[in-house]
Amino acid sequence: MDNQKVKPSLVQRVRRMGLYVVATSLALASSLVFAQGNSANHISATGAAHSRAHNVSRDLLNAINKAPGTSNARWVRDVANGRLVQVIIVADTSSDKSLAALRRAIVQAGGSVHRNFNSVSGISALLPANKVQQIAARSDVLSIAPNRLVARTASLLENETGSADARNDVPGIASLDGTGVTIAVLDSGIMSTHRAFLGKNGQSRILARADLTPAASQDWTLGVDTSSLISVGSTTGNFDDPYGHGTLVASIAAGANAGGLLTNSTGVAPGASLVDVRVIDQNGLGDTAAVLSGIDWVLAHAREQNIRILNVSLGADSTDSYLDDPLCRAVRTVVASGITVVVAAGNYGLAPDGSLVYGSVSSPGNEPSVITVGSANTKNTAARGDDVMNMFSSKGPTRGGYVDASGVMHRDNLIKPDVVAPGNGVLGALSTDSTGIRLNALALAYPQLVVQSLTGSGLMTGSGTSFAAPAVSGAAALLLQANPGLTPPLIKAILQYTAQPVAGANLVQQGSGELNVVGAVSVARALAPDIAARLASGNLGVGDSILAANAQMPAQYSFINGNYVPWSRFVTLGGAHIVAGSNLLTRWQAVYDPEVLWVGNSVTTTNVQYGSSGEVTGTAVSALSTGNVLSGGVVLLDPIVGASDLWAATGDFMASSSIMNLVVGGQGITLTEGITLTEGITLTEGITLTEGITLTEGITATEGITATEGITVTEGGGVLTEGGILQSGTTLYSFTGEY
Repeated sequence: MDNQKVKPSLVQRVRRMGLYVVATSLALASSLVFAQGNSANHISATGAAHSRAHNVSRDLLNAINKAPGTSNARWVRDVANGRLVQVIIVADTSSDKSLAALRRAIVQAGGSVHRNFNSVSGISALLPANKVQQIAARSDVLSIAPNRLVARTASLLENETGSADARNDVPGIASLDGTGVTIAVLDSGIMSTHRAFLGKNGQSRILARADLTPAASQDWTLGVDTSSLISVGSTTGNFDDPYGHGTLVASIAAGANAGGLLTNSTGVAPGASLVDVRVIDQNGLGDTAAVLSGIDWVLAHAREQNIRILNVSLGADSTDSYLDDPLCRAVRTVVASGITVVVAAGNYGLAPDGSLVYGSVSSPGNEPSVITVGSANTKNTAARGDDVMNMFSSKGPTRGGYVDASGVMHRDNLIKPDVVAPGNGVLGALSTDSTGIRLNALALAYPQLVVQSLTGSGLMTGSGTSFAAPAVSGAAALLLQANPGLTPPLIKAILQYTAQPVAGANLVQQGSGELNVVGAVSVARALAPDIAARLASGNLGVGDSILAANAQMPAQYSFINGNYVPWSRFVTLGGAHIVAGSNLLTRWQAVYDPEVLWVGNSVTTTNVQYGSSGEVTGTAVSALSTGNVLSGGVVLLDPIVGASDLWAATGDFMASSSIMNLVVGGQGITLTEGITLTEGITLTEGITLTEGITLTEGITATEGITATEGITVTEGGGVLTEGGILQSGTTLYSFTGEY
């Protein structure tokens, strides 16, 4: 999507399209083996949930009520006069754009204001714990969450993903390598002088850099408002990435072969440009405020740098619903602006005792609009038949939620991840200082990961969803090079539809399956190159053809390294519905508009507001009225997949390969006139939908399976590998589960 152009208002476009959508209750009830519960999310015109008893996150409330000295959270500090907490406040700016009154109230309450944001309407602040409820009660405050810790969730790649087979397969493009597309990497920095990031002309492909790591000196100073003083500068010193995570991530997405003695380390899109947005420090840590500032920077510079993709290989534990979580709201804004966002699912899939953990996807991977990526193990071979899921990879359904006025918990319970990609022992660039003498912190902590340490061409390996996500970001760059008119939701749908289910893994372990670049590129080539332009001008209606002239959908399988690769042929929409069918990708669907989000029982739009230079200045979230969401010819699989039952392997726990077989076998309900919103989402055949197939209340299952209630994370501890704890007592954050 062309994010440089200010689009007509969504209201204007939906009127031209004949699309009127309303946020109303859906009703596809599902019986469950776990505890029942109502998980409806009622969205108001401002995107906030109705009837919420608390707009303060549960983990923040718990910290407020704990005895002095009993909280070890990084955003809590006990001082002589009481407890202080660092928070993110999401606010209503409709009557006070600058939030001047709120900022004054915070300072008057004995707190401080640190940063303000555009990606999410709000600020980061320091508050006395006993003043949080006072601030939360203000009419201009929508929610308050902790300034949570954020951390990285930690060529064979070309052959395994199929990007090598796709390189020379697009007429008119000499090499499909991501040229002309920019990927912003939100991480610990990128070593600018590494050979992996040189272009064919010998110049660096890193177009811009910003350092937004937290300023520790101001974090605990009371009584000040420094939100207007935050500046963006370049990373100082001669060590661009002292932690080493961001360089490896960037090279997997867009690294050229670094040369050296041992092996080919080429990434998925070695011609793509990069933007380095550093939000993680030399210890692998950041916070929500730093990440939000990084997202703001990306939105402010997307036009000048042609940023089409944002890679987020980091995450935070969060008890919040995606509706309220600040990181989720921010990346939703990025998607709505036309930028594809790829997020690591997290590495919480195994408990310390080796049992599987469900409901463990981290924020912002729990946001339905982004592409959330899990990790597959390729067994170090280019063949795909031996691939399996990495059990450390976080699994759905998502477990964030909110409490209503009656004290009832409403879980999101969305299907995540969306796809998986190679994330075990992935080879990429090793960052050092400019002299090559000092290695990064990851390499020093785990020397066994270093493959070669030559200055400027060093290599290392990494395992975790952090290193699976950039493979998908690179694939998105190839799709956009092949067809610049694709929108972010359409890219997501193509990647899911063409993915290959990993044997033995279910829907909330892998989504549709493993990344298939060859198949995805073949679909992108078959679609019209002017889709985004037609959307921007309001000339796309639900059901309109989006095929290129004289084109047709390719055969629904691929060959990678000469091996047959079947496509999943299905897509998960809004985390609650499974759809397929010949018209799904050949006809325009309302959900392919990046501003439109259909989740469970609501359809909303995030209307992006732009400044005079095309920069994003804010958003307005609203509900839509009645009309078509999906066109006729789409096949609905929810009723066939059934209720979520772990032991029966149905619903969320059905094997993705089994869902593929249902599609191949012609199962499902083919919609004659699409899905229409009236007093709820109803099919023309008279079937009423509500919550889709996801769990309404997963608590705990026995026999080594745990469904978490919300993730509890400590700082410090071991780094989880597939076989358990690799090393204990390290300074690394135990959130990652990577090595």
